[in-house]
Parts: sequence; C-alpha cells; structure tokens
Amino acid sequence: MKIGLKNRQLVKGKIDLSKVNTLVREIIRKENKKLGEIEIVFLKDAEILEINKKFLKHNYFTDVITFGYNMKDKICGDICISIESVARNAIKYKEIFSRELMRVIAHGLLHMIGYEDADQESKDRMRDKENFYLNFMDSMHEENGL
Repeated sequence: MKIGLKNRQLVKGKIDLSKVNTLVREIIRKENKKLGEIEIVFLKDAEILEINKKFLKHNYFTDVITFGYNMKDKICGDICISIESVARNAIKYKEIFSRELMRVIAHGLLHMIGYEDADQESKDRMRDKENFYLNFMDSMHEENGL
C-alpha cells in the first residue's frame, strides 16, 4: 500500500507531497475502497500525447490519463499528468497551480475508482466529486491552521 510520485518533469516547490498523500488516502477512504499501489507520474505535454496516441488511440493533448489495475476494492494504477497542461488550465480557470494540480489528481483517481465523464451528466457528477474533495482538503487544512 503506497503512493509513489515520479517527477519526470522536475517540478520543484510546486507539489506538496503531504497534501497529495492526504488527498489520495481521503478519496479512497471516503469512497469505501482500499489503497493499493498508486503511481502518479508528472510528464510534459509531448509525453502525455504519445501515451494518449499509443494506448487510447487519441491524437490530442490532455491533462490526465489514468490506467487502473484494481483488484476488487483495492485501488491500484497509474495517473499520468501533464504539468504543462495543468499550468495552462490554472491560468485559463484563474486557479492557483497547486489547487488545479490537486483537482487533476482527484480527477484521475476518481476515474480509477470507476467514475466516468463521457456525457454531461457524468461530467457534472465528476466535477461535483472533485469540488467535494478539494473543499474537504481546504477545510481540513484550515482546521489544522495550514
């Protein structure tokens, strides 16, 4: 049971590893799942585009791709994140980088758990879940004076 981070993009000072760890563990706990092995990999746009082409047959950029290898209720898999896309989205949506990154991590993990976003109703449900977990993290850090 572990959460691993591969920082191939060498993002310094922008990733609070304790917050990432807490977010992942809380989502899994609140969704009544068990933590298996989860790897979060930070990549460049070109790398995530290649993954999108090779494994999903999509020829476009995205901010996150998830590969789940779950074993019943034990959540295992890889979350591949384009740091460049996260940074662009943070500007586009007028959000701070770290919060947008947490949203993308939550989004990838929710996919791994089984949530989809193929139609508007499922997109809305996914966004509601993301907001719930981000607000939970905010309130948790406010309570702890962080």
